[in-house]
Amino acid sequence: MDSSPKTRPRRRATQGSSRKTFTLEHANRTLPLVRRIVADIVSQYEAVVEAQRQLHDLPENTPADKRHVVEESSRQVVEKLRDLTEELELIGCELKDWQTGLIDFPSDHDGHPIYLCWRLGEEAVEHWHEIDAGFAGRQKVDSTF
Repeated sequence: MDSSPKTRPRRRATQGSSRKTFTLEHANRTLPLVRRIVADIVSQYEAVVEAQRQLHDLPENTPADKRHVVEESSRQVVEKLRDLTEELELIGCELKDWQTGLIDFPSDHDGHPIYLCWRLGEEAVEHWHEIDAGFAGRQKVDSTF
């Protein structure tokens, strides 16, 4: 089984599902914690990529004990990444991109579900998009939020 974090399924919010929702104010209040976790995720993702590269690059004649050390190291960094991702899920936000630290906060606007959208490096949650629009559909929040 591929332990790559990219194979982990993403939960999608759909209309009518029970989900935690955030107001813009609430999303911004959680941002200090979310920012720290996401920074760790981006860093850990880089470690996962490197560990899996090392494992892939091992020559076939690598002694079993050395192969085991590299496999165990790879397993540990993947597990840490999963733990960090679960921390975000407990908060209620959704990780959308491991490399850039793109996060969606489930929300409601004008009676329908949307995502408030934030990316590592941004000062505040200032964007939103329709559930199926993704990053390309990001729009600036306005006074109606």
